[in-house]
Amino acid sequence: MVRDSAFSEAPLPLFDSDEALPVPLAKGRLPSYIADHRARLRDRFAVGGAQAIPDYELLELLLFRSIPRQDVKPLARCLIERFGDFNRVLTAPPERLQEIRGVGPATVTDLKIVEAAAHRMARARIIQRHVISGWGALLDYCHTTMAHRETEQFRVFYLDRKNTLIADEEQARGTVDHVPVYPREVAKRALELNASAIIVVHNHPSGDPTPSQADIGMTAQIQAACDALGLTLHDHIIIGKSTELSFRSEGYL
Repeated sequence: MVRDSAFSEAPLPLFDSDEALPVPLAKGRLPSYIADHRARLRDRFAVGGAQAIPDYELLELLLFRSIPRQDVKPLARCLIERFGDFNRVLTAPPERLQEIRGVGPATVTDLKIVEAAAHRMARARIIQRHVISGWGALLDYCHTTMAHRETEQFRVFYLDRKNTLIADEEQARGTVDHVPVYPREVAKRALELNASAIIVVHNHPSGDPTPSQADIGMTAQIQAACDALGLTLHDHIIIGKSTELSFRSEGYL
């Protein structure tokens, strides 16, 4: 491990030279061109919000706090180029983020705090709410938490007799194209929570929400387990990058 003295962050490994290198600054006051750029960017955000700036500049605003004494524009651009967009930067695994020279533990923590805040805000719109009448909020939450993941995740929403969401739980994580699902465990957990109905959700990292034969077979097993215990399976939703597929709407249920 070699320290880059230009950074205020933790020790950083050396990586290939094609990665963006933030411009080192001397100790003392920020050069006027950096300070002015930061002030202009903050002003644009204050006036126009996130819609007024592209992804890499929104990322710059976050990096200002993590790396206060650097020109972070090259690093922001590098992160966007590596992961694709702002959302994918936030949801990238910490170990992959730290493959980028200039990203240390403090930066990863700040990015993950923003990701957690986004998830919590989206979740607040659905927990203890009537899910069926708030279907759009449920889909928004699923896209916020799952659409940009690099591996599959399987979640279960547990509802009471009035279709109010009483629990949101991640049951399993998998690989880029598979996640292990145990229908009996899903049904057993529903009984523990005294739930009357469930909605199951998983994501396709490929971005295409079209169900595979394995998805269809797994859903049939969950349906059978629910039927045996008198539970209602409202839907199985597959989350893609920009859209989703409902098994109920598509006639699979």
